[in-house]
Amino acid sequence: MANPEIKNLVAKAIDPIHIGTGGYTIGRVDNTIVRDPVTKIPKIPGSSVAGTWRYYVALELQSYFKDEYKKDLQKRADKDLKELFNHNENWITAYDGNRYAKIRCAGQDETPQVRLDEASFAQNKDNKTGHCGHCIVCKAFGFSKKDISSQGMLFFSDLNILFFPVYTRFGVRWITSQRLLKENGLLTEEVEQKDVVFISSNEKDTSNKYINLGWLNLPYETQAFKIDLSKIDALDENDIVIVPDALLPQIINSNLEVRTSVSIDPLTGAAKDGALFTSEAIPRGTIFYGEVRCFSRGENLPEIDHVFKALRDSKKYYASLGIGGMTTRGFGRLEVKI
Repeated sequence: MANPEIKNLVAKAIDPIHIGTGGYTIGRVDNTIVRDPVTKIPKIPGSSVAGTWRYYVALELQSYFKDEYKKDLQKRADKDLKELFNHNENWITAYDGNRYAKIRCAGQDETPQVRLDEASFAQNKDNKTGHCGHCIVCKAFGFSKKDISSQGMLFFSDLNILFFPVYTRFGVRWITSQRLLKENGLLTEEVEQKDVVFISSNEKDTSNKYINLGWLNLPYETQAFKIDLSKIDALDENDIVIVPDALLPQIINSNLEVRTSVSIDPLTGAAKDGALFTSEAIPRGTIFYGEVRCFSRGENLPEIDHVFKALRDSKKYYASLGIGGMTTRGFGRLEVKI
């Protein structure tokens, strides 16, 4: 197996992001969000990214079959895909297995595999056959049927917080730490670690000054940092505040968005008695960082370049449909960049 091709993922929260842990807890909020078990910093799990992106690729693929061929798999099987679509070759027409794709390729499946021939698909076109097992969605993300399964080509890391917005008396600032910057390859120099907050600035100032990060009032120094922001759009180096690693989880968890909601009684249209609950979320403006790896595992697989093109063409749905829970309440939208 060849070495994987690795791409960096940068995501910016357009709306608050809520990836729930499931159920209710007794504490500051009822609906808590997923956190790293070691650092206790909130994150977007790789499983959430993979699951939503699989659906979005399937959605983008099916948008090309929305005409007369949408329900007639026999016509789709008899014709060449390039003849079916009158446009230049792309990831859809380049991989012949896409002719068998369905929107069900995005979900779970416990049905037997259908043989790879036109007669079988024509016979079963009206049945709930689940994953087709042959299209770029099934091959890239993997599939599991009752009688056969296959591991996918794609592997998604967790999307970890890289820059977190906090209101200060100087306006909104994005906090991070040296460890986060170095782990993601954005800090090109080693800086002496101190128990003090650094504000990125070309003007050196070590006088005794303070900055409020939420409810914390901390001394700070200004210092120039060589931070590579070429992959981070719309973020000024002068808006970055670097805090000690030990202090970062406390600041982030103290400045999460907490929203209070209430269930509505469908009979009266008013608030339901005893149905008040609170949910926490990662605030809008937060910048996440991660990576996606793609392996070529054998024959009869789509090309790696086509798999990444499929991801790029479908990432637009994150800005409209979002990720995580409570997307109908104004949560979940992301701006994703590969």
